[in-house]
Amino acid sequence: MLYTIAAILLILWLLGFVVFHVASGIIHILLVLALIVGLVQLFRGRRV
Repeated sequence: MLYTIAAILLILWLLGFVVFHVASGIIHILLVLALIVGLVQLFRGRRV
């Protein structure tokens, strides 16, 4: 589920970078948040 959200955000980031250059700042922030959440989930999963 988390990887699906990250993939969608990546696609939206690429779309925003190419098409919607004005709104790409917001998409960059969402991408960074998705990467942080993904790293947290990765490290929490290994401590089980």
